[in-house]
Amino acid sequence: MVGAVEMSLYEAIRTRRDVRAEFTGEPVDDAVLWRILEAAHCAPSVGNSQPWDFVLVRNRATLRKFAAHVAEKRLQFARSLPPERAATFDPIKIEGIEESGTGVVVVHDDARGGPHILGRASVPETGVYSTVLAIQNLWLAATAEQIGVGWVSFYDAPFLAELIGLPAGIRPVAWLCIGPVTEFQRTPDLERFGWRGRRALADAVHYEGYDAGREQ
Repeated sequence: MVGAVEMSLYEAIRTRRDVRAEFTGEPVDDAVLWRILEAAHCAPSVGNSQPWDFVLVRNRATLRKFAAHVAEKRLQFARSLPPERAATFDPIKIEGIEESGTGVVVVHDDARGGPHILGRASVPETGVYSTVLAIQNLWLAATAEQIGVGWVSFYDAPFLAELIGLPAGIRPVAWLCIGPVTEFQRTPDLERFGWRGRRALADAVHYEGYDAGREQ
């Protein structure tokens, strides 16, 4: 990818962050955005179905409308928390919709590829898994380009589908805020603010079976 920032895959994985408050407000360059989308479009997919599409949103009125909807969903979640968790959640910013200036809505078409998709007969969810792999590719490519990505998940899917005019059968999987950033935080926000820490790898690795010992 000509022009992309040189960064090892492992470095991109380590430095990738879910960006909220660090967007500069400058628009992401179109050539850079296209490279990032090319990386997403190179993702593996079950039966080579490529069930994803990318809806680019930059209209300020649309960004404001979605941001207002997300703010209301954030408030609903905050009200559902016990007091101690609400206090922890309060300073955590959950989106940068207007600040980033660019939304990429990754949508999924479960019918893409026809009724007989190689590899999906037994595990139908592999279609959505494929779309999520495209998101991961996009995120790592953006990190290599020093472009921030924030995944917004506080929304009602029917609201977003109507907002961007999705036809029946196409559903949103992620609204991604994308734009240049002042920095990538060294520690992810949810760890910095005390919401939840990272599990040790040793706690996640099982040998031969889930209930088997974790040491070899």
